[in-house]
Amino acid sequence: MSDSVYFERDGAIATVVLNNPEKLNAMSFAMWMRLGEIMRELDADESLRCIVLRGAGDKAFAAGADISEFETTRSDSRVAKDYGRRIEDSMRTVQESRHPTVAMIHGVCVGGGLEVASQCDLRICGASSRFGIPINKLGLVVGYGEMAALVDLVGRATALEILLEGRVFSAAEAKEKGLVNRVVADDEVEEDALGAATRIAAGAPLVARWHKKFARRLADPRPLTEAERDEGYACFDTEDYRIGFKAFLAKQKPQFKGR
Repeated sequence: MSDSVYFERDGAIATVVLNNPEKLNAMSFAMWMRLGEIMRELDADESLRCIVLRGAGDKAFAAGADISEFETTRSDSRVAKDYGRRIEDSMRTVQESRHPTVAMIHGVCVGGGLEVASQCDLRICGASSRFGIPINKLGLVVGYGEMAALVDLVGRATALEILLEGRVFSAAEAKEKGLVNRVVADDEVEEDALGAATRIAAGAPLVARWHKKFARRLADPRPLTEAERDEGYACFDTEDYRIGFKAFLAKQKPQFKGR
């Protein structure tokens, strides 16, 4: 299944695979579209508790967009606008997923690959991973929708450093900049990322969704409404809350039901 995106399911965890290993998982237009389709499908799945995104193999998460298509997909501003709108729509499905998302990063994570990873909730990479958005060398920009998550993640100054210099830098520097949550040995990336997903999936799913919603809302400078503040207490009416505190008192592992 070269030049594709697919997902695998293991219980409450889905793993979405960016699959174009011959080009270091560079994203073709078809792959961008399929990514959006899959994320919308998974978002509607009530039984799901975590989504892991990864590249095929261990050489790359994704080496950006497939530049060989640009002669047609970005031939002029009119065509590029439609392409950009669709790409932003697909990335938004990752950012707005109600399920927690974990980027499992092996190897290269640059350009559009880093933009996808920045939409995830957690990013775990290997020590030899490389990061950057060197598109100033291509004479094109990162649009508003693509840039927003990067700025939110690392701040305006660091985002501009990444974009203006166009350097490709190390995993250690990515950690220092706040681009990734953890750097582990290359042969431990899969185990660590899946371990994170397993811990997330073991938690109360409604709580995870509320936390994601609240974090997004806090990025909006408008004052919280009384109704929004009240939503912070809705968890106390859920079955999962009763399961959770009773299991804690009994020193048992809670079996949450998502309701």
